[in-house]
Amino acid sequence: MFDIRFEVYTGVGPYRLGFSPTLVGLGILEKKFWEEASFAMENEEELKKAQTIEARARNISHNVRCTECGSQSIEDSQADIAILLRKLIRDEVRAGKTDKEIFKKLEDDFGETVLYAPKFDLQTAAIWLSPFLVAGAAAGVWAYQRHRRKTNVHIMALNLVRGVPLTPKEKQAMLDLLKPPPPPKRRWWGW
Repeated sequence: MFDIRFEVYTGVGPYRLGFSPTLVGLGILEKKFWEEASFAMENEEELKKAQTIEARARNISHNVRCTECGSQSIEDSQADIAILLRKLIRDEVRAGKTDKEIFKKLEDDFGETVLYAPKFDLQTAAIWLSPFLVAGAAAGVWAYQRHRRKTNVHIMALNLVRGVPLTPKEKQAMLDLLKPPPPPKRRWWGW
């Protein structure tokens, strides 16, 4: 048998071209490193794509109401229908559909109430604007009554000047209006 030192130094044997076991091992490791690096880059691209799909699906799921739970989004709910809707949304996102197309499909399949932000049409306008209309009507009634009371006082004053006697109710209203307001109370700290 040959001595390894003899083969390496003399150039006789399998290492006569100058390759040592260390260099061969480093070459294999280097090849493996570059293969794994290219595989990692492919995986990195796939990972970014998967993360993008997942982020879009979660965003859509947060804007869709669970039909069983009512007040929860399907992202937060663990109901069977919510799980199925999340899967449907992820499949639609993977298929390359836009968010509007997915919302439209969900609205067509489950009705407008499945979306947290329904379309603004005449019905939703009436629902959202009705409190303001009621408050405006109440303010109008209050202003009209106040104006009417002022005109009644003016009429009572004119009648008093003309010498027309006032009813006891009118007399009391006139005295309430003509009585000066009480002085402001002084607080113990002097303000």
